[in-house]
Amino acid sequence: MKITALLASTALLVAPAAFADDCAWSKAKQSTAKYEQSEARYVGHHGEKADIVETAKAAGSFNTLLAAAEAAGLVGALQGDGPLTVFAPTDAAFAALPEGTVATLLLPENKEMLAGILKLHVIAGKVKAADLAGTVTVADTLNGSVTVDGTDGVTVAAPGSTATVVTADVMASNGVIHVIDTVLLPAG
Repeated sequence: MKITALLASTALLVAPAAFADDCAWSKAKQSTAKYEQSEARYVGHHGEKADIVETAKAAGSFNTLLAAAEAAGLVGALQGDGPLTVFAPTDAAFAALPEGTVATLLLPENKEMLAGILKLHVIAGKVKAADLAGTVTVADTLNGSVTVDGTDGVTVAAPGSTATVVTADVMASNGVIHVIDTVLLPAG
């Protein structure tokens, strides 16, 4: 089942007031303010709201992700019309990978592998936190499926790892960013 159909039906079942009262989201929502302030200071080239790449640059904590997207040839896609939902690992999440992993992935001969990892973090369409609250959903990414569990905060599980959303709903002109604490990895 496509995530958009599932989320559309889920959105009808989740009351906005219940989401606002959900204590599990309070920490993520508080830290969202930091990113919204960064986002508000950056305006795109033509006066419009910044796209996903510009928003990530303005936040200042996604340098490794942006370097990886550049090395994988995905920056243009992240700047496209979208909408996209990006589960964005922070620099600290990349630093937590085994020593040498990032350097190895950034090598030109590993471009395809790196692109596969990054695409595991991207869903076509705009999925906001309210759409995830109280549900467990299998979402199709640009490279396979992840399980998004919104029953106690939000976690995103790929075959080889699980991440927690630490900041939700960082809005961009072409989608939404959810900040995660772990790099999602495919099985194997």
